[in-house]
Amino acid sequence: MPLIRQLAFVVNAQKAGASELATALSDLAQAAGVNVRRTDEPTVPSGWLRGQDACCVIGGDGTILGVAVEAARSAVPVIGVNRGSLGFLTTFSEDEARANFPALLAGSFQVTPRSMLSCTAGDVSGDLALNEVLIKDEDSSRLVRLEVFADGELVTEYFCDGLIFSTPTGSTAYNLSAGGPLVHPGAEVIALTPICPHTLSNRSIILQQGVKLRVRPRSPDARLLVALDGQRSLHVGAQAAVEIAIARERLLLVQRLDYSHFAIMRAKLKWSGSTTEKSGS
Repeated sequence: MPLIRQLAFVVNAQKAGASELATALSDLAQAAGVNVRRTDEPTVPSGWLRGQDACCVIGGDGTILGVAVEAARSAVPVIGVNRGSLGFLTTFSEDEARANFPALLAGSFQVTPRSMLSCTAGDVSGDLALNEVLIKDEDSSRLVRLEVFADGELVTEYFCDGLIFSTPTGSTAYNLSAGGPLVHPGAEVIALTPICPHTLSNRSIILQQGVKLRVRPRSPDARLLVALDGQRSLHVGAQAAVEIAIARERLLLVQRLDYSHFAIMRAKLKWSGSTTEKSGS
């Protein structure tokens, strides 16, 4: 990969040790002749990443979610350093970041694109989500009746607490907590998972690449809340529809050359089992 000569740092200063780590990595970068800029704000303004070769995010996955839309629109790769808890997106630990940072700056890394969702709600301008789009009633205590169409064809009508439309990246987030499937991040699909559906046979559905989804409220007085990555919300007028599709934009995620998705799953989800392939009998 190309050398990193322009590097932006986005730091969640609320995470223990994040500021100190950012200073140490920034010093390493500057010693290598890299131009550095830094913010401790949770989100970055439009255009702030323009012209950067990479963005180093120090915090948890939530910190990356706050940067993801701007990074995707600017086509700037993101280096995620974990100072949070699970850290599916922040794949570098502090020790790994310190040990590998000179090599990263010299281009020793791979970039994997992660699909995102585009969402338009009624007359509200469209927005992007890296993990998921959640649709529910504005009154969180109420069940909502939602009708889902895929490419104009009725899927079904759900009576539930809400619907989660997840990317493969987001399959380890709210989707997983709601009983949805784990999806490999290389798959270009959308996972639709109902939350506490009234009909027990309603289960997750995997929808194909290129599908255009449309969600309509069927409850006569429903006002929908559309939440993107748990960070931004769109309030939808009565009876307005929500449209969801796989976006053109991708988040470019920096990973080590020896990165293994399944090794991360085993470690983060505490799966058991040997890493040595067993021979057949």
